[in-house]
Amino acid sequence: MKKRFLLVGSSFLFLIFVLFTPYQHVLSFTYEDTEKMLAYVKLSNKGSFSIQYTHSIHLSDVVESYSYNENHIILKELSFEDFAVGMPSNAEGNEIFEVKDNRYSIKKMNRTFLFIDLRIGQVRANHQLLYKNKSYTLADTLHAGEWVRISMKKLSIWQQLKGVKLHES
Repeated sequence: MKKRFLLVGSSFLFLIFVLFTPYQHVLSFTYEDTEKMLAYVKLSNKGSFSIQYTHSIHLSDVVESYSYNENHIILKELSFEDFAVGMPSNAEGNEIFEVKDNRYSIKKMNRTFLFIDLRIGQVRANHQLLYKNKSYTLADTLHAGEWVRISMKKLSIWQQLKGVKLHES
C-alpha cells in the first residue's frame, strides 16, 4: 500500500513538474505593459524574425529585421523606401547605410531590447511578423489599434494550452 501511494504521489508530482515548468521559447505578445498574454509564436532557441509594415505617411513598406536570444530582441537591420517623418537619415556608429534597388538599408545594427512596444495599425499599416518563411498578420489575432508588448519568454505546457498562437496568413 505504501509503495503504491509513493508511486502515485511521485507520478503526480512529475506530471505537475512537466505541465508547469517553462521550457518553450516564444515571442510573446502581451497586452500593453501587463503580463496578460494575447498571443505567442513558438521559436527555436536562437534565430531571427522580421516585422514588416506599411508606413502611415509614405505608404511604402518598412522591414525591421531582428535576431534574438533567450532574453533579448536585437534589431539587426532596417530597410525602407522613403526618407520622411519617422525614418532615420543615416547610420550610427559602426552601422552601414546602403542604397540598393531604390531601397535604403541600415545594416550591422546591434540594438538590444528587452521588449518592443507596438501599436497594431488600424488603417493601412498591415503589420506582419515574418518567421521561418511564414507570415503572420498581427491584426488577424490581435486587435487593430491595440498596444502590445513583444518580448521573449519561456512557456510551460500549461501556459501554451491556455494561450493563443498567432495565425499564419
